[in-house]
Amino acid sequence: MSVNRCLYLFSRLQRHISSRTARITAGGCPASSGSVLLNSQHEAGYVVCSRNVSSSSSPPKPPDTSLFVPVSLKTDSSADGSVGAELTQPLDKSELLKVLNRFYKRKEMQKLAADNGLDARLFHQAFISFRKHVLEATSLPADLHIVLSDICSAAGHVDDVYPYFMRHAKQIFPMLDCMDDLRKISDLRVPANWYPEARAIQRKVIFHAGPTNSGKTYQAIQRYLAAKSGVYCGPLKLLAHEIFEKSNDAGVPCDLVTGEERTFVDPDGRAAGHVACTIEMCSVTTPYEVAVIDEIQMIRDNARGWAWTRALLGLCAEEIHVCGEPAAINFIRELMYTTGEEVEVHTYQRLTPFSILDYAVDSLDNLRPGDCIVCFSKNDIYSISRQIEARGQECAVIYGSLPPGTKLSQAKKFNDPNDTCKILVATDAIGMGLNLSIKRIIFNSLVKPNINEKGEKHMETISTSQALQISGRAGRFSSKFKEGEVTTMHKDDLPVLKEILSQSIDPIETAGLHPTAEQIEMFAYHLPDATLSNLVDIFVSLSQVDGMYFVCNIDDFKFLADMIQHIPLNLRSRYVFCTAPINKKQPFVCTSFLKFARQFSRDEPLTFDWICRHVNWPLSAPKNIKDLVHLEAVHDVLDLYLWLSYRFMDMFPDTALVRDTQQELDNIIRDGVQHITRLIRATDPIITDQLQTQGSRQGQTGTNSAGSSYSAGSKGQRGQRFSAERIDSSLTSRLVREGLLTPELLRQLQKEWSKEQKQQPNNQIANNTQQYNKNNVKKTKKKK
Repeated sequence: MSVNRCLYLFSRLQRHISSRTARITAGGCPASSGSVLLNSQHEAGYVVCSRNVSSSSSPPKPPDTSLFVPVSLKTDSSADGSVGAELTQPLDKSELLKVLNRFYKRKEMQKLAADNGLDARLFHQAFISFRKHVLEATSLPADLHIVLSDICSAAGHVDDVYPYFMRHAKQIFPMLDCMDDLRKISDLRVPANWYPEARAIQRKVIFHAGPTNSGKTYQAIQRYLAAKSGVYCGPLKLLAHEIFEKSNDAGVPCDLVTGEERTFVDPDGRAAGHVACTIEMCSVTTPYEVAVIDEIQMIRDNARGWAWTRALLGLCAEEIHVCGEPAAINFIRELMYTTGEEVEVHTYQRLTPFSILDYAVDSLDNLRPGDCIVCFSKNDIYSISRQIEARGQECAVIYGSLPPGTKLSQAKKFNDPNDTCKILVATDAIGMGLNLSIKRIIFNSLVKPNINEKGEKHMETISTSQALQISGRAGRFSSKFKEGEVTTMHKDDLPVLKEILSQSIDPIETAGLHPTAEQIEMFAYHLPDATLSNLVDIFVSLSQVDGMYFVCNIDDFKFLADMIQHIPLNLRSRYVFCTAPINKKQPFVCTSFLKFARQFSRDEPLTFDWICRHVNWPLSAPKNIKDLVHLEAVHDVLDLYLWLSYRFMDMFPDTALVRDTQQELDNIIRDGVQHITRLIRATDPIITDQLQTQGSRQGQTGTNSAGSSYSAGSKGQRGQRFSAERIDSSLTSRLVREGLLTPELLRQLQKEWSKEQKQQPNNQIANNTQQYNKNNVKKTKKKK
């Protein structure tokens, strides 16, 4: 053990000695309930300790009882028949009601029930159910009948009802009887111990830290290519594809594994020594010489962070090369102390500089070759691309929901020096995964929709990390633009951007975790009548994590679970379906998901003919934006089929045919995006023509000596422009929807409006001449 590490551990022990005294025994930290701790770790001299780890002796957090859904019980006759009535006498329902109400009001009973897990809410629900059971049952169990009869005849005390009440309460709330077991299953402390294969070897962790375009990933990949075996784990399919091709081009046989695709270089299907995969698909049991984990800062992502945590803690590789932002160094170093592994840090500087300009673009007339306008919504993409086209320029378009092939095609078009397309309009999808020859990044806005920890959507200013990730795409070592520039479209945003980029990136402090299928199955064993969504809610409610971890957002999982709850599926299949990566904002995709699950539940294979009927294949080229959006949704449906086909091969048998169809669809979408402005114009010609004319008017503005526009950048003007667009759009759509306008009338109005615009200059000249003549006549009369 190095001296530096000993000093670091000693300082940590001093800092946390009060919270660790109860836990640290025999030179190590005992495993928490539900975890496996290898004795060999102590023998190897491992030090297993972590920040703010909850002690197993500390009181567990109270469960969220609002998640406890009562189980419905039948009020059929008791198995004892009428034995109770024969031994005593029939019960008077009105007297029974008085007895039960007295029991409910007893403070002592409420306190006793609370000590056994029934808080006020559960106590009330259990009592309502118990009262209904007693009053509606044709015959009660003999023991309960006798006790109630004694109380009604003043031979017993109302408190004697308590044991029978609790028996009933545990029947409708089965979690009360197994709370300790549920807490053990949902104990997520010390997740490093979940991976015994990784803990059985001494791994070397190398952190390659640096900004975008610093060569950090390149250095890690060079070591990956030189190894006898290796795995690359990336956040995107495009990145996995890039490493897959680069590896095979370098003569290193490499397989590709993503959620929707398995490509083996060996004709017989034997696994190669190297594999490039999306991070969710990496194996934590296969041994490798080298593993590369890209974009490690995503370990704190609310939705996908668990995949980076799993890869970092679980990969069985002699060397783990981690690439990412310097803001993650301290956290990764501390996380690795929980496994007894040191971190070697290599820092890199950006290979090509980028500068923040002192002026905004202000007008689309000021665009230059190599410019990339970054938007945070599809509507902005459509609006800006059609305004650029109105100025006689061609632009490429890239956004997240486009198929990978179409993204690559648009990137190639923009990068090609012989192509007339010199402008790129894109979302932050360009932040990683595409090699682009960009000279200047232009932020159209600094606000984007985001999902907070509670799963709530809201608008917020982009973070420093996001701004740097996007800005770093300007200027690239391997492109013709060796130096990059960054600015904003509107001058009001420029000082905000400068402030964002001047701040340091918030250090990473936590890593994501996610319940596994095995844990949910164990929960279901104890709670067989609970829905999957309810099981996951209870799991998260009871889960215990230490200060280094958090449970990832599970709203998308629950959304899918609720959607197919009525479909009869076994728990494992239901869980797999609910982990499918689909866009829940697309109604057609959600409907397809539902149909897939229903067909699967009938044990009927989803054949190629079936899927073709569902998506109405073959499909024609898009005629407007609505058609293009539908084609993108169909592509996602085919992605869903391929994703499920690797989990249920027998039920999704026609993978090859569906993949070929998806490639054809990708080509159709690619052709549609090539002419996206035509599609936009076809969607609403009136609004498009107005926007184009409006854009050309805005282009007639002067520029100062610095080259920046000085007439179109004020906040008020932008607000008026956007407001006018919204009013025009809503008015047109409302009139058409209400039947007051038809497409024919719209075309006629367009022609008349265009004609008036052409005549306006001549009319203006005539009016000016007429006014001039009148003024001269007046002056002549005055002189006389």
